[in-house]
Order: sequence, then structure tokens, then C-alpha cells
Amino acid sequence: MKFVIQRVRNASCTVDDHVTGSIEQGFLVLIGIADTDNEELADKMVKKLIALRIFEDSGGRTNLSLKDVNGSLLLISQFTLYADCRRGNRPSFTKAGNPETAKRLYEYIIQLCRQQVPIVEQGIFGADMKLSLLNDGPFTIVLDSDELYC
Repeated sequence: MKFVIQRVRNASCTVDDHVTGSIEQGFLVLIGIADTDNEELADKMVKKLIALRIFEDSGGRTNLSLKDVNGSLLLISQFTLYADCRRGNRPSFTKAGNPETAKRLYEYIIQLCRQQVPIVEQGIFGADMKLSLLNDGPFTIVLDSDELYC
């Protein structure tokens, strides 16, 4: 499982000229899911996501979490995070989770986040989404379950 976490001042997702999700300060999170991922792994990833202290405190240090700043989440499914570009010029996506598994885990992650964060918005799984964001910093972190220690 991979999360690309972008600290944003605002972000939105549009599908067919309809806004499906919009947030102010918080995280835009691109979520990639592999076939080997499960709920236990999702629990660990969400726990880490929510606890990340990457907002600045009054001293300018990145010391505050999403909860500390009353931040919001915009969660976007993104199978292309599993692109394999080692051979040729056309990426392979064979490591991405099958759509049924990925959709189930994506929805599970959304529900987990809603239990902990007051405002959780989302894209539409499998849709052609247009994202708009103002990256704050810019500050972007890649959280990969293969590198997670918790």
C-alpha cells in the first residue's frame, strides 16, 4: 500500500464537471493498493497518516498533526502509484491491486479516516478525476507499507 501525502492549503476533486470532494487545510492523499494489501495493513497506514506531525507550530517547526490543526482529508484512489517503468516506455500496472480488492480497501480506508477526522472528502474510485490543489510548502511525503515499522 502506498500513500502520497501532500500538505495542502486547499484541494478539490472534480469528475465530469462535478466537485466530488473539496477541503481547506489538510492532506490530499493519493492511495495505491496492491493485491497483497489487507485491512490490517490499512489500519497501520491510516494510524501513521493521522499521526504525522508535518504542520508548523508557532516556532516554525513541523511539530503538529492533522488533529492539532483541525485539518481535513481528501482521499483519492490512484492505481498508477504501482507503475513499473523498468522496461520500455509504457508503464506496467501488474503490481496494482485488482479493482474489486482495491475498491473495497479504499472504502475501508475512508471509513477508518472518518472515525478520526471530522472532514474527510473523496474522489470516485476508477473515475477520470481532475485534482486541484495548493500544495503548502510544498510538502509531500510518500508512505509505503513496505517501509513501515509499527
